[in-house]
Amino acid sequence: MTPVDGVTATMAQRPADPAPWIDDPYAQAIRSGRGPLFLRRADGWLLPLDVERWCAAPDAADTALLYRCRRGPVLDIGCGPGRLVAAIAATGVPALGVDVSPAAVARTRDSGGAVLCRSVFDRLPAEGRWGTALLIDGNVGIGGDPRALLARVGELVAPGGRLLVEAAAYDVDERFTVRVEDGRGRHGRDFPWARLGAAALRSAAGGAGWTAVEEWSVGGRHFVELWRC
Repeated sequence: MTPVDGVTATMAQRPADPAPWIDDPYAQAIRSGRGPLFLRRADGWLLPLDVERWCAAPDAADTALLYRCRRGPVLDIGCGPGRLVAAIAATGVPALGVDVSPAAVARTRDSGGAVLCRSVFDRLPAEGRWGTALLIDGNVGIGGDPRALLARVGELVAPGGRLLVEAAAYDVDERFTVRVEDGRGRHGRDFPWARLGAAALRSAAGGAGWTAVEEWSVGGRHFVELWRC
């Protein structure tokens, strides 16, 4: 496994904080690599989660993203099953994933990626020295407060560093409470989440000290590159 600032996947680990990620449908889907899996709001709205893609090899949109991960080390926030961490490390660029789900951490480790089981809001190695950070697969929604999340990532990235974010493919700016469901009646507990399209992301990023420098779309997925002011 690739060491990052002296930390490997077997060091400094601790159990994730609240339980919804341990035995809920998300953990089961990550272990199996299959859905169906959804985020459900209290009003019944459902957002399908693309578990099969997360657990597969990087696709064309991921490849375009990986091309921009040449400035290391790279921190993948909410790395899930670790496809990006492993792919970046395979290029020789140091990379570390962080995720609160023990199932995701285990799958990342099995793929050969360096990973820690913790929140982005916990103390992390090399704070202020990461060359690139990632918020992919909707992870700009972590915590339900995008501006607070972007400000926290700003503490992690080196001056002049970059943040690559996957935005919603259409204009949206939402904060809500959701839970993970598997479509068969099983669900986890509620947690806060957010969804931002590119315009809302640029606004939140500017308020947190980031400058948007590039946007691109591949395969229906939309990305924004931010630089630390």
